[in-house]
Amino acid sequence: MRLAGIDAPERGQPFGKASKQALSDLVFRRDVVLDGDKIDRYGRLVAKIEVDGRDINLEMIRLGMAWWYRKYADEQTVEDRNLYAVAEEEAQKARRGLWADPDPAPPWDWRRRR
Repeated sequence: MRLAGIDAPERGQPFGKASKQALSDLVFRRDVVLDGDKIDRYGRLVAKIEVDGRDINLEMIRLGMAWWYRKYADEQTVEDRNLYAVAEEEAQKARRGLWADPDPAPPWDWRRRR
């Protein structure tokens, strides 16, 4: 599965383990609702995760554990685009999570360099 609207640090990338742990903390042993029907080119479902009505993908951005993946913004609702943009800006200003790094490398750039 791929989380819609976000891209998180890869394993081996700074904050990769912390991001994975943050997601686990948000969903482990909880009932989740998957909102999405797109299948990506690797055969993965692309979805928003909700726990008790809370958008977990958005929460990952708020925590500074993922980037808003603007490349796919046109696949989001206008409301989600606005929420994700604001959340990323606030996390960046507060230097939360990966934004504590003076020059964090987005995963799409990091993957290209490997």
